[in-house]
Amino acid sequence: MIIQSTRVWIAGQFMPAQIKMEGKIITGVMEYGKESVDVDYGSDRIVPGFIDIHTHGYNTWDTNDATPEGLRYWMKNITSEGVTGICPTTITQSHEVLSNAIKNVVKVVEEGYEGAEILGIHFEGPYLNQKYKGAQPEQYCITPDVEEFKEYQKDAKGMIKVITMACECDADFKLTEYCSQNGVLVSQGHSGASFEEARMAIAHGAMSMTHVFNGMTPFHHRNPGLVGAAMRFRDVYGEVICDGNHSDVNSLNNYYMAKGRDYVIMISDALMAKGCPVGSKFIFGGQEIEVYPDGSAHLTGSKALAGSTLNINRGLQIVVEKAGVPFDYALNSCTINPARALRIDDHKGKICTGYDADLVVLNNEYDVIQTYARGKACK
Repeated sequence: MIIQSTRVWIAGQFMPAQIKMEGKIITGVMEYGKESVDVDYGSDRIVPGFIDIHTHGYNTWDTNDATPEGLRYWMKNITSEGVTGICPTTITQSHEVLSNAIKNVVKVVEEGYEGAEILGIHFEGPYLNQKYKGAQPEQYCITPDVEEFKEYQKDAKGMIKVITMACECDADFKLTEYCSQNGVLVSQGHSGASFEEARMAIAHGAMSMTHVFNGMTPFHHRNPGLVGAAMRFRDVYGEVICDGNHSDVNSLNNYYMAKGRDYVIMISDALMAKGCPVGSKFIFGGQEIEVYPDGSAHLTGSKALAGSTLNINRGLQIVVEKAGVPFDYALNSCTINPARALRIDDHKGKICTGYDADLVVLNNEYDVIQTYARGKACK
């Protein structure tokens, strides 16, 4: 199959080009108009498929539910917003619940599914700082334990690729070191770490930070905290929720511009409420949440912000059009940057021959015209 547009994102810029896909792979990138095409997208933008490494659920289904049908439905339908790869993300719960959630992801991967690709599991908790737990249930926030994590990873058959943890609670950074040395991206989050503690965690292998600005020690000019560390250490990845609710758009600009184009990772941190009407209520991590008119989700008891319902294509629009971030910075944050963080940038995250045919076609309003997930048109 050959598609073309006058605006294809190659080598950090738009250019007229044709893309040839055979099976799951991009087998050719050619001059515009060189060969007859199957689809001509005119001036619509063709960009790499979006990768969301931190997302809990979709349209009433949550990772912790451990329901194969729900996960398959999620993967099949999430391509409507241009997402071609995700890391289903857990929330802190009992060992039994987390184990079942992990095993369910493995089951679906082994038995087969359609749509976006499951790139691994993001294990958010249970090794979190209770003071910065956010919507995570406090009673299940526990001390980091290497042997317990090994049990989880065994259940996951090695599919846990990201772990969010409060590294300052990790005695001698044992779990931080174990994960970082065994192919798991350690991300500091739901953390009360000081700037100095964050720096030491990085020295022991923590190479990312989870939803920067949220669930961590704030920035102060005499006490920079974990937010300050996220900005200062520019070769460490940092997730950020780009819905305009979790962080003001001016804060998004500050973060992107301080960090640069290569280490920010846009995430949705979306809950099961995503895709559901305003006012919908759900149980998330044992606590009731409600969808607000602005798309955010809040605990019904404390009214605390619990998560988002963000579509990644709208996150891209917010970052570029409202936060004023350069397009390449914004696009990298939902394509090549998460691919690099997951160490899959040798075949995902950009439009290049030999890479997976994960593509999104966007119009000028950031609407998704078509998504190709591993070569299959699947919007």
